[in-house]
Amino acid sequence: MTGLGYARGPVDVPLLETSLGEALRRAGTQWPDAMALVSRHQSLRWTWAELDREVDRVACGLLDHGVAKGDRVGIWAPNCAEWAVIQFATARIGAILVNINPAYRLSEVEYALNKVGCSVLVTASRFKSSDYIAMLRDLGPERLPHLRLSVSLGEEVYGGFLPWSALRAEPDSPRLDEKALGIDRNDPINIQFTSGTTGFPKGATLTHRNILNNGYFAARTLGLSPADRICIPVPLYHCFGMVLGNLAAVTSGAAMVYPGEAFDPGLVLDAVAAEGCSALYGVPTMFISILNNPDFEHHDVSTLRTGIMAGATCPVALMRQVIERLNMREVTIGYGMTETSPLTTQTATDDPLEERVSTVGRVHPHAEAKVIGPDGATLPVGEQGEYCSRGYAVMLGYWDDPERTAEAIDSEGWMHSGDLAVMDEHGYVRITGRIKDMIIRGGENIYPREIEEFLLTHPSIADAQVFGVASEKYGEEVCAWVIRKPDAMLSEQDVLDHCRGRIAHFKVPRYVRIVERFEMTVTGKAQKFAMRRIMETELGVLP
Repeated sequence: MTGLGYARGPVDVPLLETSLGEALRRAGTQWPDAMALVSRHQSLRWTWAELDREVDRVACGLLDHGVAKGDRVGIWAPNCAEWAVIQFATARIGAILVNINPAYRLSEVEYALNKVGCSVLVTASRFKSSDYIAMLRDLGPERLPHLRLSVSLGEEVYGGFLPWSALRAEPDSPRLDEKALGIDRNDPINIQFTSGTTGFPKGATLTHRNILNNGYFAARTLGLSPADRICIPVPLYHCFGMVLGNLAAVTSGAAMVYPGEAFDPGLVLDAVAAEGCSALYGVPTMFISILNNPDFEHHDVSTLRTGIMAGATCPVALMRQVIERLNMREVTIGYGMTETSPLTTQTATDDPLEERVSTVGRVHPHAEAKVIGPDGATLPVGEQGEYCSRGYAVMLGYWDDPERTAEAIDSEGWMHSGDLAVMDEHGYVRITGRIKDMIIRGGENIYPREIEEFLLTHPSIADAQVFGVASEKYGEEVCAWVIRKPDAMLSEQDVLDHCRGRIAHFKVPRYVRIVERFEMTVTGKAQKFAMRRIMETELGVLP
């Protein structure tokens, strides 16, 4: 450290200079009989050798249908074994996997597929209230001009769709080996659309080198080995699932365990107990749901040791419960963004408890981080500014969007996060909010995360989100949405009484709502802009 808010990660362990396809081949050779993938809702269990063989079948099937290097192949499905197979199969032949959010509706999936020129789409037939087959038929070739092949998952056959079973071909190793010679670790391999917490999604374009190494260093931080099993309830369409889950597994030999199609706290607890999972992933809201599950005490979670909590700032009280009640004494906090593959900082399993409950750790290997002021200058340690990162994990750019790429990545290669952070003299980073989340009330700068942390000290509050709403008098007023703990009694007045006299008057929420749930992305991030819109409509105020 230099007295400035800048840090460089260690470089003693070299980066992996290989492709995803090669990484899986190595796993299949190194740990052929070790468990690789357990998809509990599909009653499916594969060893690494079996997974590698299945990937070969689908990779050859894609080649048989004319898929070439650089072609975009979409996957629109909840968590399932086929998701992992198509992830590695596209990588093995150099095609670019396009992750489509399972929650997308008609206009959103139309935009995503056309934005990247998707020529092949692998899709579930339906998920929750969405009928994917009907939606794609509604769009038709007129509105999806690039799409020439649609593959449906499941046993049912649909007109105009190739069944998944028909995509599987006889493995042809010489053919695949030839394709592997033309693949470079710096080739684009994945397009992930940003989660859309602040507007229309952008397609972050990531390479083999980006995501394979991020999974590798996350696994090393957790101390994963073939003896471990990772419970992955986070969505695979997002970096958290497909990189920190699947790619951490393929580089360490740990098994991937999918408890269900989508997050369900009961299924997570069932999976941990039945499979003896040693690691568990989730965003804070997921861990809150797991801990508050009425059947929590009836499940054996003693095998848990570690895991990753990321996606949003972790409340201190929640972190302590995860360590004590879930037995995750080596849990780590990770921070990053889709555009950085995703992690740029992570706490270590042996970090002091104080650092693990109050920071997002230190910068990852082979990466740099800094905290800058409005003028772009690096700030001294302890001062709040924008968090920026640089290194192997930074994306190539947003697909077909050079203008927005240039806004995010500066001329020196620094990715600007839009997040507010403070770095201490030891390199630990604290995320203090988002620049766009900051509330300005009558000239006072108010940081929502500070108020959220305070609200969570109330014994009846399970979760809280604080945001600004328009005010003619002050410009903005503070609004809090609060979720009460199960069976707890809590009124809006109780929340206000908890605040008054204990935090500065201008930080006390002007509006409080007790809600059952927040407006969320499918990855568990709160959509404050959506909550703000709802409140401003209810209050009859205009921004």
